[in-house]
Amino acid sequence: MNASRYAVRAVLLAACVASAQAHALPTFDSMRASWHSADVVVLDRHGEPLSRVRDDFRARRGDWVTLAEISPAVRTAIVLSEDRRFYAHSGVDWQGVAAAAWANLWNTRTRGASTLTMQLAGLLDEGLRRAEGGRSVSQKMAQAVRAAALERSWSKDQILEAYLNLVPFRGELVGLSALSQALFGKYPSGLDAREAALAVALVRAPNARAPQVAQRACGILREQQLPKACDGLDGFAQLALLRSGGGAGNASASSAQTSALAPDLAPHLARLLVAQARAAGTVPPTITSTLDAGLQRAASRSLDRHLRELAGRNVEDGAVVVIDNASGDVLAYVGSSGALSAAAQVDHAAAPRQAGSTLKPFLYEQALEARRLTTASLLDDRPVNLPTGGGGGLYVPQNYDRQYAGWVSMRAALASSLNVPAVRTLVMVTPHRFHQRLTALGLPLAQAGDYYGYSLALGSADVPLAALTNAYRAFANGGRYAPARWRTDAAPGAARAVMSPAASYLVADVLSDRHARARTFGLDSPLTTRFWTAVKTGTSKDMRDNWCVGWSQRYTVGVWVGNASGASMHEVSGVSGAAPVWHEIMEALHRSVPSVAPVMPAGVERVPLRFADDLEPAREEVFLAGTALRMVNLASADSVRGAARTETQGGGQDRAAAIASPADGTVFALDPDIPPTAQRVWFHAEGVSGQTAQRVSWRMDGKLLGRGGQLAWLPWPGRHQVELLDAAGKVVDRIGIEVRGAVAKAPQTMPAPARIRSDAASVNDSGSRTPAPPTPR
Repeated sequence: MNASRYAVRAVLLAACVASAQAHALPTFDSMRASWHSADVVVLDRHGEPLSRVRDDFRARRGDWVTLAEISPAVRTAIVLSEDRRFYAHSGVDWQGVAAAAWANLWNTRTRGASTLTMQLAGLLDEGLRRAEGGRSVSQKMAQAVRAAALERSWSKDQILEAYLNLVPFRGELVGLSALSQALFGKYPSGLDAREAALAVALVRAPNARAPQVAQRACGILREQQLPKACDGLDGFAQLALLRSGGGAGNASASSAQTSALAPDLAPHLARLLVAQARAAGTVPPTITSTLDAGLQRAASRSLDRHLRELAGRNVEDGAVVVIDNASGDVLAYVGSSGALSAAAQVDHAAAPRQAGSTLKPFLYEQALEARRLTTASLLDDRPVNLPTGGGGGLYVPQNYDRQYAGWVSMRAALASSLNVPAVRTLVMVTPHRFHQRLTALGLPLAQAGDYYGYSLALGSADVPLAALTNAYRAFANGGRYAPARWRTDAAPGAARAVMSPAASYLVADVLSDRHARARTFGLDSPLTTRFWTAVKTGTSKDMRDNWCVGWSQRYTVGVWVGNASGASMHEVSGVSGAAPVWHEIMEALHRSVPSVAPVMPAGVERVPLRFADDLEPAREEVFLAGTALRMVNLASADSVRGAARTETQGGGQDRAAAIASPADGTVFALDPDIPPTAQRVWFHAEGVSGQTAQRVSWRMDGKLLGRGGQLAWLPWPGRHQVELLDAAGKVVDRIGIEVRGAVAKAPQTMPAPARIRSDAASVNDSGSRTPAPPTPR
């Protein structure tokens, strides 16, 4: 009898040896190395975890936990429940097999003969996984052989550690790390006896209902001589299973979160980096970002604290970006105000919002670089009517406070963020050229320059905070632009010269001058720091967006506040909304790091300056070499741009003549309701006045049109090239325009071209518009 039994056992063992040997047994180290969490962990530059982003949706797996990181209560409960003789057998518990066979013979319930080692063998080999109807005899024998092999190659602790990390629990939860965080909000090291018993009870019946799970857990606790721990266990089990999303026995508890305890300091940037990695075709288990966790916390706290202080003013969202000037590393990226926001998942650092006055520094730099202005040039801050970029109207910009200052220097106009002088400056630069400059600085403008028209001077374009902050960083780097860097393993972006170092220095000097901005912001405001900084605020139409962007010697900081819905804030300006956050972050950055003014570059000179008629106090002023002034007098002003002619050191020399308007590429549409002979296009020259205006002439398509600083032309359909000639007949400027014709009162045969009206209203304050044909687009 015994001989036949052993013979059968030998035959069965021999039959499965071939199957077992066909699958190479993995080593513990290789198995652990192949494990990966369902989440990608995004680290800061020092290796501290910032956020987790789920990338694998097949199963919810947490991080691998060592046996030392698992509560002793779990180890006791799992051995007691699943394999009492775990530390005594060699992979197969033959005593358990005999007991199970005897119980089956007499039709009684028993624990079963499968050991933890055998279960692990089934988890490691897909061919040995338990099917819906149970394992076959050959699978069970192969499982036993592989269990014995595991015992010879692995230690008991390695077997137990691997099992607790690989065993499937409830729904999509795999491994103790995922389960403990999803059900109990704890790491495995913190589980107590009740929690450990509930976790182990789910091994045999992963999708059982709460009462059944509690009943089995209570049995485990009683075996540990802990009967009092069963008190209230039903309710505790119900709450835990509801937390995991499976309180009703739901086998697809996909809402379980392994990251309940994980830090979530930079969720928006983490999602961005994982999406970029996924698009590149390779998603690593960890991504090291350029962020600094400490600075990220400080920026988040500052934004949260200040938004709470603005309670009652209808503002709930905000974003912060901090960039290292030299490396381009993004050191902080707060995409949302979190719990304060009704749209916390929206990345406001990447979302385009109306820029407001934050584009003015780039405009004035371009005008300085082209020597159309100096920092002492006088600009007329009085109402002005300009043709719109659409179909039939005038653009009438206004200042933020609806007050006008009259004649002001460029320094005062930029530092105090006056709107009308900025629009007059754009008339000189042209929307087309300004648009080219902004896109060269990495701002992703959705439309062409002529779409925005003159309102582009006041920031009618939508730009993301991250891109705007990096564009400001170019000022800190002498006009050189380079893409920002988000990952430490990414190569630094190639820098290229976009703005003049000298003109960039002039803008920095203006924006760091607290006396120049006193007209609007006062001497004591959040824009003033105890170290050198240059800063600009901005507020969009109807107070929907509020900005503060500035730089120090080492860092550039950008802050936006507003509402994801686009709702207007209540009495929140740049200096009261975003500026306090900017100030606090700058102070934190330079608590122990100095910031000094940049060194004056070549091509810049500083001279004493006086203003006639006490227009502004005397001061030392910075100029591009060759443009320095010592006395500024009011002179005649062009009717379109309102700029002032000033006296140079050489005595009254004028700037080079150029075409002020229309802009290059302007399209005019003739109005079919107005007689063609009554419509005119006006050409305006800049840099000319008095007698010099009569010495310039205009030429169109090679034919002379007339002379003078301004000239009216009877428009003719077609594309035309317009040239401005100096007294010697030399072409000094050239533009291209187009006139689209229409036959009056005959839409049936030739529909009148659409007169597109620009809806980009005056930013900071809206301006009125009245019809005036023909109109540039």
